[in-house]
Amino acid sequence: MADKSRWTALIEENPGHSTWYVERFRNMAAEGHDLHGEARLVDAMVGRESHVLDAGCGPGRVGGRLAELGHDVVGVDLDPVLIEAAVEDHPGATWIAGDLSEVDLATHGITDGFDVIVAAGNVMAFLGPSTRVPVLSNMAAHLRSEGRIVVGFGSGRDYDFDDFFADVDAAGLVVDVRLSSWDLRPFASDSDFLVAILSAA
Repeated sequence: MADKSRWTALIEENPGHSTWYVERFRNMAAEGHDLHGEARLVDAMVGRESHVLDAGCGPGRVGGRLAELGHDVVGVDLDPVLIEAAVEDHPGATWIAGDLSEVDLATHGITDGFDVIVAAGNVMAFLGPSTRVPVLSNMAAHLRSEGRIVVGFGSGRDYDFDDFFADVDAAGLVVDVRLSSWDLRPFASDSDFLVAILSAA
C-alpha cells in the first residue's frame, strides 16, 4: 500500500484545512500580494499557447495565471475541495481531481503531451515517500518530446534535496537546471529552497 500523503494526513487531523488554505490565498490575492512568481518562470520557458500541466495544482493559483496568459492548462490535485475552488476561481483551465502517482489523463480525454509540467507549492514534499518516484515517472510519461518538468520545494520537510535528485534519476529524468528560487537565484550547498528543471534522460 502506498504511503499516505502529508496533505491527506493534514486533512484527517483538521477537516477544515483545505477550506482555510483556499481562503488564505484568496485573501492574499485580494490584498494585492504577488502570487505569480512560479507562473512567470514557467511562462518564460515555453511559447504562446503551450500545453501546461499544473501537477498538485491546489486551488489553481499557478495554472490559473498561466491560463490567463494564454496557455492550455490542465490542473490535477488529490483534494476535491481545492479542485472545486480552482474551477470557481479560474474557469479558463481544466481541473481534475486525481492522484498524481496514477492518474491517466487520457481517460479524461486529454491525449496530448505537455510542453511543461509544473509542481510548485511544495507538492513533492507533501507526497508519501513511496509515491515520489511514481509521481515523477507519471509526470515524465505525460511530457511531449523536448518537454520539461519544473519542481519547487523547501528544505526541512522530510525530503532532502539529495534524496530528490536520487528519485529523479530513478524516474529516468535528468536535472538540467538547479535554482534556489523562482526568480532564478543560483542553487548552492546551503540553499533552503530548490527549483529544479528536469527533462527526460
